[in-house]
Amino acid sequence: MSDGADNIIDEQTPLLNDPATPKQPTQTPLPKSQIALVLLLQICEPITSQSIYPYINQLISELDITGGDERRVGYYAGMIESLFFATEAMTVLQWSRASDYVGRKPVLLIGLIGTALSMLSFGLSRTFWMLVISRCLTGLLNGNIGVMKSVMGELTDSTNRAEGFSLMPVVWGFGATMGPLLGGSLSRPHERFPKYFSGSFWKEYPYFLPCLVTSSYVLFAFMITLCFFKETNPRRKSQERSLESHDGTKTHACDDPVPLRELLVYPIILSVSNYVVLAFLNISFGALLPLFLAMPLEIGGLHLQPPSIGLIIGSYGAGGAIFQAFFFARTVRYFGERRVFIASIATYLAVFLLLPTINRVAQLFGQQSYAVWSLVALLLGMMAFNDMAFGTIFMYIISSAPNKRSLGATNGLSQTTVSIARAVGPALATSLFSYSVEHNVLGGYGVYAFFATLSCFALALSTRLPEKVWDAQTASDC
Repeated sequence: MSDGADNIIDEQTPLLNDPATPKQPTQTPLPKSQIALVLLLQICEPITSQSIYPYINQLISELDITGGDERRVGYYAGMIESLFFATEAMTVLQWSRASDYVGRKPVLLIGLIGTALSMLSFGLSRTFWMLVISRCLTGLLNGNIGVMKSVMGELTDSTNRAEGFSLMPVVWGFGATMGPLLGGSLSRPHERFPKYFSGSFWKEYPYFLPCLVTSSYVLFAFMITLCFFKETNPRRKSQERSLESHDGTKTHACDDPVPLRELLVYPIILSVSNYVVLAFLNISFGALLPLFLAMPLEIGGLHLQPPSIGLIIGSYGAGGAIFQAFFFARTVRYFGERRVFIASIATYLAVFLLLPTINRVAQLFGQQSYAVWSLVALLLGMMAFNDMAFGTIFMYIISSAPNKRSLGATNGLSQTTVSIARAVGPALATSLFSYSVEHNVLGGYGVYAFFATLSCFALALSTRLPEKVWDAQTASDC
C-alpha cells in the first residue's frame, strides 16, 4: 500500500527530477589484502620510534651526559627524540617525489631497511654521539610515512575513504601500544630476565633487546612487502607522459606529477597548516608525557619506573586504536570532517592543563592515590579521542592533491613541514619543562601554559577548514 501511495502522480508532481539532489554513490569495496599490507607497514614507524620513550631518560642519565643533574635530562632527551624528524624533513619530500616517478614499492623497501639498521645501531650505542648518528640515519633513510598515505589515497576513493583512513590510526595505536610496552618490558633484560640474559653483552648493552625485537618486525615487513605488495603507481613510458599540442610543443598530461610551485594553493596550504599545528601539539605532548611520568614529584613529575611508564603510554595507544576502530568512520559520517577535527583539537587545551593538575593532586594525596590514577585515565581517554584529528586532516590533504600522480608530492610537502614541527616540538617541550622547573616559571608549570595558549591558536585555525573535504575535481581543472 505504501509503495502505491508513493507513486501517485498529481498536479504537485515535478515534471523533471531535481538535478540538485543526485543519488548517493555506491560505496566501493576496500581492497582488503593490499590495505592490510599498508597497515602492516604503518606499524613499523610507531613501534620503532616510540619504543625508546620508556627508557630514553634513564639511558641519558646512565651515560652521564648531564653530569648527574637530573633537571637537564629533558634537554638531551628532547634532542634525541627530535633528531629523527629533523633529518626526515631533509629527505621526505625527495622520497615522496621519487615515488611519484619510480613507484611506491622501491621507496618503501629502502625506508624499511634504513629503519631496521638504524634501530640496531641505536641499541648498540654507548655514547651520546652514537645515539645522535643512529637517530639521524633513521630520519634520512625513511620516507615511508608520506608514501604510505599516498598509497592509501590510491587504494581508496571518496566513497570509502573514511573507512580506509579510520584503519590507519588503529594500527598506529597498536604500534604506539606495542612500542612502549616492548621498550619498557625488554630494557635491561639482565635484571628482569637473568635466567636468559645473564651474559656480559646484555649488561654492556642493556637497551639492545627492544631495538632487536622491533628491528626484527621491520625486516619481516620488508619481506612481506617485497613478495606481496602490488605497485599502486606503476611507471609509464616517457611518451605517455607528454602530449603534443597544436603548435608542436610538448605539454604534460593531465595526470602527470605537477611542479612543486603548483602545490602552493589555498586548499593544500590550509590543510597542511592544520596538520602541522596538530602534529606539533601531539609530538610535544608525546615528549612531555614520559618526562612528566619519570621526573620526581618535587620537580613536577610522577616519578614512575620504566615498566609503569610503558604501560601508561601503551594504554594510550590501545585506547586510541579501539576508539578509532569502532567510532571514527561513523562519527565522521554523522558529524562531518570539520566538526570532528575541531572537537579533537579542542581537547588539547584540557590535556595540557590536566598535567600540572595531576602533579598537584599527587603531592597532596600521594603518588598511588585513586584520584591520581583517575585523572591519568581521564587524560588517556581525552588523548584517545583527539587522535581522530589525524584521520580527518589526512582526508583533507588527500582530497586537496591536484591529481593522483601528485599524491606523493602533496604528502611529501605536508610531511616535510610536519617533520620540521616534530623536530622542534620534543626539544622545545622538554627544554621548556626543564627551564620552567629550573627558573620556577609559574611554579614550574610554565611549559603547560605555553602549550595551552598554542592550543587556542590551533583551535582558531581549525575553524578555517571547509565543511566538506576539498573536491578533487575542482582542485584539478584537467
